[in-house]
Amino acid sequence: MNTSKKSTPTRRDFIKLSTLTSAGFMIVPRHVLGGPGFIPPSDKLLIAGIGVGGKGESDIHSFYKSGKAEIAFLCDVDDVRAAKSRERFPKAKYYKDWREMLEKEAGSFDAVSVSTPDHNHAVQAYAAMQLGKHVYVQKPLTHDIYEARKLTEAAKQYKVVTQMGNQGASGDGVRQMMDWYSAGIIGKVHTVYCWTNRPVWPQGIPWSDQKAKIPKTLDWDLWLGTAPFKDYRDKVVPFNWRGWWDYGTGALGDMGCHLVEAPFRILGLQYPKDVHCSVGSVYVDEFQRGYFPESCPPSSHATLTFPENDKTDGDLTLHWMDGGIQPSRPEELGPGEIFGDGGNGVLMIGTKGKMMCDTYGANPRLLPTSLTDMIQVPQTIARVPDGADGHYAQWVEGCIAGYGNKELSAPFEISGPLTETLLMANLAIRGTDLRKPRENGRGFDYPGRDIKLLWDYENMKVTNFDDVNQFVKRSYRSGWDLI
Repeated sequence: MNTSKKSTPTRRDFIKLSTLTSAGFMIVPRHVLGGPGFIPPSDKLLIAGIGVGGKGESDIHSFYKSGKAEIAFLCDVDDVRAAKSRERFPKAKYYKDWREMLEKEAGSFDAVSVSTPDHNHAVQAYAAMQLGKHVYVQKPLTHDIYEARKLTEAAKQYKVVTQMGNQGASGDGVRQMMDWYSAGIIGKVHTVYCWTNRPVWPQGIPWSDQKAKIPKTLDWDLWLGTAPFKDYRDKVVPFNWRGWWDYGTGALGDMGCHLVEAPFRILGLQYPKDVHCSVGSVYVDEFQRGYFPESCPPSSHATLTFPENDKTDGDLTLHWMDGGIQPSRPEELGPGEIFGDGGNGVLMIGTKGKMMCDTYGANPRLLPTSLTDMIQVPQTIARVPDGADGHYAQWVEGCIAGYGNKELSAPFEISGPLTETLLMANLAIRGTDLRKPRENGRGFDYPGRDIKLLWDYENMKVTNFDDVNQFVKRSYRSGWDLI
């Protein structure tokens, strides 16, 4: 196995660095001057971006547009992807290695934005939090359940302001539905459907056996980070990594936070107690399904059960569908009306009625839709200024106010359990790919298929199918295991 020759700071190194930073740097972090999380109200938040191309580019620009932030440092493994951000913020010092940036510049910024592929979110965010930095992390919060739990705990331990990048959490739509629900318009919900047309990248395919030349502008080893070493392949970077388990979390990771967030918040959900699923198949021949365990499936339908709470009608059933699978069209929806937004949506079914919305909780409607404008209820949930667009400014203002001084829409205490829920569904999806050759040699047996996984959330463990627990906490590449 090829491994990096670069020295990698260990978790102990970062803890030691944090101590040195607060004790003796020539440039002392401003939060140290006034205690953990404190930034003088008259100052602007100084942000370091890790992953500043694509979504990272729009993230840091949105922070800057708040008028209360400055982009102090930029970091990206790909010079081409970083080019627009470097042009937009020419005064921001540029790094390729985020570890070097944290080590050398820890005293010169207040907060970190992480917008890298899923498999590196946790180590980057955790290292920043160890240094007392506020963090904004793109969805999904992490690649693994264990990582989500650790980041949630770290936010409290280090008393830093956190936000996950699911902008719909700050939108007016989810708050309108909360008002409807509190008013009892649809009764108590017992069933939820969330669906997406993703993936819009290749899934259910074999890893290419054709090596490719690494672009000169890309540091492939740094991009791999925590993942096992593999030779570079075309078209994995910058987008299609989402379909490979080593790096991404499939359609659930990409869209789940944007769709499941609404029912999760409205119904006060926490951790599911069980999940089962089915997945779309790719056939090699008449006897066996294609066996591509490195790749997410082309489609899936996962069903999660949440324990009853005071907002649900008994235990709640939540269906997740991707790859073009959709629930049955509600009879209350007119023939010319769009179900969700066409390719994505959320449907909540209560004892007295139904409501639905698009991606990000946008465009909420009661069913039949004629009720939406007819029924007026008091506004009990405060709106975030500028809605989903204000998600960025909300975090900036929260960082300036300091830990615990401002309510945020998606702090890790909320987005951590949400992410764990989605990743638990992925355990069931991956369980269908744990198979053994049949004795007659014709195809495979599927020990994970049709099994309902029972979840012990306190111990982060499936109790009735141990084979899938290997995915709760993956093994990191040597030298990258900060957690």
